[in-house]
Amino acid sequence: MLGLDWLNFFLADVQSGIGPFFAVYLAGRHWNEQNIGIALTVGGIAGIAMQTPTGWFVDRTHSKRALVAVGVSALAASAVMILLFPSFWAILLAQIFMGAANSIFTPAICAISLGIVGHDAFDCRQGRNQTFNSSGNLTAALFMGLIGYWISNRGIFFFVFLSALPTFFMLWLIRPEEISYEIARESDEGTTISLLEIFSNRLIITFLICAALFHFANAAMLPLLGEMLTHGQGRSSMMFMSACVVTTQLVIAVFASWCGRKAKNWGRKPLLLIAFGVLPFRGILYTMTNNSTLLIAIQILDGVAGAIFSVVSVLVIADLTRGTGRFNVTLGAMTTAASVGAALSQSIAGTIVHHFSFRAGFQFLASIAMVAYAVLYVFMPETRDHRSD
Repeated sequence: MLGLDWLNFFLADVQSGIGPFFAVYLAGRHWNEQNIGIALTVGGIAGIAMQTPTGWFVDRTHSKRALVAVGVSALAASAVMILLFPSFWAILLAQIFMGAANSIFTPAICAISLGIVGHDAFDCRQGRNQTFNSSGNLTAALFMGLIGYWISNRGIFFFVFLSALPTFFMLWLIRPEEISYEIARESDEGTTISLLEIFSNRLIITFLICAALFHFANAAMLPLLGEMLTHGQGRSSMMFMSACVVTTQLVIAVFASWCGRKAKNWGRKPLLLIAFGVLPFRGILYTMTNNSTLLIAIQILDGVAGAIFSVVSVLVIADLTRGTGRFNVTLGAMTTAASVGAALSQSIAGTIVHHFSFRAGFQFLASIAMVAYAVLYVFMPETRDHRSD
């Protein structure tokens, strides 16, 4: 398990150069909120296009470790591209590579984990994965904040490139014979049902909608907070963003393993209702203060929601696809739905802020979060004991 634990840790380091830190980097180069939203949306669209096909390929391939290595290489190359060619079109191209690369990691890591431990132990394994992933994000946030403050914002992309090296080593530590091909795709004795059956399943469609709404409400909140803190702060803005990310990831690192255990005992839906329920409060709280310390403290709610969704959403998909042989393509479809929500969130919220105010942007996201909670509560049942026929 050592290789899988630390693969999650170092992979988080590689991925952390994008998202909120990337938004702060662009804001420091005098990009406006609308153009930042466009750049982030381009990466989201690339991820949308690749998530489901990648999940299908993960179901089919025995070379899951090689697929992760390709994704890490693409992220490292994108970081170098941003450093050497910091123009508008080059950055958009780098975002496309990043979006495509990130489509690999969720289904591939989950498939490797499931193939090693099996369905019955997957609850705790997924919580452990997220604990190490968040610990990696926490470490990366600390280093990136210090690099951005003491050196330059461009230094975070050097960090991304260097973090790829130990990631490759940890990937090598996982032996291919440890990964059961059939278990990794939730197949019983080689059984595989059709994609039409999967995507006509009412429960799966309902959960995909829930995932899209959750990320629509959530994805733009932290980047917008980073942009808001950037105004008038100069180089201190990277430290503020680092503090926000550290707060979120510390909560996730502490909370994720607990989520895995409780998902097994309590069921999936009670935990998901907590995750969806804190989002509207978080959006409204951002509009009630300009105090940097309080804004950073609000990120505790982001950590709670992030820990629960990152662990439990994968378990729901595993529940709904057990015995079908279609776990990874369905997980890819869920990530596609989440990416659609996130891309719309970045673009629409960024445009609202550009034309109105940060307050209006956060209020809009809070209203979407309330809709997401209502859909989950009314239409999504408990899935813990579900098994596909």
